[in-house]
Amino acid sequence: MTGPRIAPHVAELPKSGIRKFFDIVAQSKDIISLGVGEPDFDTPWHVSRAAITCLENGGTHYTSNLGTPELRKAICRYLERRFDAHFDWSKEVLATVGVSEAIDLAIRALCSPGDEVLYHEPCFVSYSATMRLAHAIPVAVRTTAANGFRLAVDDLEKSVSPRTKALLLNFPCNPTGAVLDRNEMAGILDFCKRHDIILLADEVYSELNYTIPEGQAGGKLPSFSAFPEYRDRVVLLNGFSKSWAMTGYRLGYACGPEDIIDAMMKIHQYGIMSAPTLAQAAGVEAMDFGDNDVARMRREYRKRRDFLHAALVDMGLETALPLGAFYIFPDIRSTGMGSEDFAMRLLKEHGVACVPGGAFGASGEGYVRMSYATSLEKIRIAVERLRAMLKSVRNA
Repeated sequence: MTGPRIAPHVAELPKSGIRKFFDIVAQSKDIISLGVGEPDFDTPWHVSRAAITCLENGGTHYTSNLGTPELRKAICRYLERRFDAHFDWSKEVLATVGVSEAIDLAIRALCSPGDEVLYHEPCFVSYSATMRLAHAIPVAVRTTAANGFRLAVDDLEKSVSPRTKALLLNFPCNPTGAVLDRNEMAGILDFCKRHDIILLADEVYSELNYTIPEGQAGGKLPSFSAFPEYRDRVVLLNGFSKSWAMTGYRLGYACGPEDIIDAMMKIHQYGIMSAPTLAQAAGVEAMDFGDNDVARMRREYRKRRDFLHAALVDMGLETALPLGAFYIFPDIRSTGMGSEDFAMRLLKEHGVACVPGGAFGASGEGYVRMSYATSLEKIRIAVERLRAMLKSVRNA
């Protein structure tokens, strides 16, 4: 054998900063977790029943690489109803194994070695690693609490170069809870058009947007896919895990220009074959008949968000009000501790798990991510434990 046993671009990748902490949590008792981004709700029963019915009817075989026609049509119906976005189910939609696979496929389909991909920080932990695995160059664009962690076109302009191929972003955002409005989206799309960049829009938290009043008649959620004048350069990346509490189903999708979807399908075809058949059946049920389930969970998340935000502010931690997703990102620099030390002390001494902000990129240092995808009862206990820790730190 010549050269290293493990490929250098893989050996150099750091392990997930999230999983590091939850390996510890898994071995501990009496831990309240405000960490893993997974809904505490079970998948709605009628959705799981659709998967069971599929199994009972012999639905245990491969589907088309693109996904079943039933699922792709349901995705298009849903996107039109909720976002006023329009796609051709037969050639502009691809079912994937979670939105994570959709992100990976999009980057690999678009990027040649040395191409640059812009993305915002703080961001989901896999973005930079996924780009490196595709031999692309990640270029982080910092967002800050001063403007609610929203992405500004002026900052993108400072980072773009002739080698920039794509922009990957995630709003509503993990870990900050930031949300963009339609005017901000239009500005980013115009930036992409001017620089001939493909926009990869990870909108897996799109249903968890608290800027839209509950019960608003005919109200549409904002989406980068809802601007017809830019549809030739937008790839929508979405999934079922967060909105419908279907993390274990591992089902996502990508929608976009036919040539890009076809290229993504080829990679998917050789690496995966097709998304799970039972999951696709459940996805049809979720998209056609799951609006009330999503609304119920969203209302509960909003209550938890309001309680946790008020508590953190009352404790003296500067905390932007998250407008989407189910995360809150308090500033802990006033304690004099770094993010990892803070999270480790809270875990080991007080039994509350959160994620150091540095796990989401250098821009996240000085913050911690707390997930309110857990019961209000547990959040109340976690708040009292955090209050005790802060008291001991400030009295030291």
